[in-house]
Amino acid sequence: MTDRNVQVAATGDASPRRVASGKKIGLIVNPIAGMGGRVGLKGTDGADVLDEARRRGARPVSSERALQALKKLAASNAEFSLVTAQGDLGEDVARQAGLHPVVVHDKPHAGSTPADTREAVVAMLRECVDLLLFAGGDGTARDVLSVAGDRVPMLGIPTGVKMYSAVFGTSALNAGDLAARFIEGDPSVRLREAEVMDIDEMAMREDRMSARLYGYAQSPHHRQLAQNAKAGSGLSENVALEAVSRQLARQMRPGCLYILGPGTTTRRVMSALGLPKTLLGVDAVLDGALVGADLDEHALLELMQGRESYIVVSVLGGHGSLFGRGNQQISADVIRQVGRDHIQIVATLEKLVALESGALHVDTGDEEVDAMLSGYLPLRTAPDRTVYFKVRS
Repeated sequence: MTDRNVQVAATGDASPRRVASGKKIGLIVNPIAGMGGRVGLKGTDGADVLDEARRRGARPVSSERALQALKKLAASNAEFSLVTAQGDLGEDVARQAGLHPVVVHDKPHAGSTPADTREAVVAMLRECVDLLLFAGGDGTARDVLSVAGDRVPMLGIPTGVKMYSAVFGTSALNAGDLAARFIEGDPSVRLREAEVMDIDEMAMREDRMSARLYGYAQSPHHRQLAQNAKAGSGLSENVALEAVSRQLARQMRPGCLYILGPGTTTRRVMSALGLPKTLLGVDAVLDGALVGADLDEHALLELMQGRESYIVVSVLGGHGSLFGRGNQQISADVIRQVGRDHIQIVATLEKLVALESGALHVDTGDEEVDAMLSGYLPLRTAPDRTVYFKVRS
């Protein structure tokens, strides 16, 4: 393999620059993406929300997950050069991965803003990159798309909270794998028009769903490595969900804590119990009573102490995501303590058949927990009907 990531950009002098063989990748990291997930804030859009996330004890996760992707990319046979932005916008994590990037955008101030992302994209377009690889969530994808349009392929390392867009890998490791395959020219990878969507975070905090399609991006796709956009449920699916939700509510065991993830499916379970549901949050039930609403990771762990616990979740339509998209409050630590056998999944056959990858995906950020969940898990699709469906990390 030839020397990777030698200098490729003009830096103000007239000295020649040796160019690495292969394609050129532009890397952007949104260092604050995903900080609101485990603390139940449903995102980090806005300075006030970021301050609140920090007050609740949130810690950065984006660079850590970007590092996973970059190590996977660096370990591949792909020949590429890397350009990035200064400091925590990409340079730091690239160097941690053993790469030698060229910095083509200097960050003018501390912190990170959408303007930083957009300005970094402008700089990378000047470098004629072959792929824009970014670490963030739907908001970051919007910022990249707003500048790049469909002029250059983009691929997201999933580090945000929502990630309903179709430009993301199913996990950080899979994003790195997909980037490598794209650069190598793997025939199993194709470019597709991928939806870039975002959810209004303010509406989410008011328990309202307000989604918008912002456009389409060219994005590398492999059916086992890239996710699809979120999809809704049809009428026949709703009938089956109502019936299985009522049965699940009747079968809840006395003295056990039930943690219910976000979504309309789990809301049906709560309705069968006669309880309100935080549509886009995580609630907890004990002996038929609501003992916690819109809970974060810390509150869940406290409620679980000394109690046998269960997790009730649904499948994110289109995505096929089980954990790691919009329900990060149910963290790897929560899942580890609950245990694989105490996870109850509700989904309809229609939704499962429609999954392009033919499998569900987990992306908890913890490789051991992801491995524990991988394999075949039982899914309740109708009253007294269970199917076993493959789960991948």
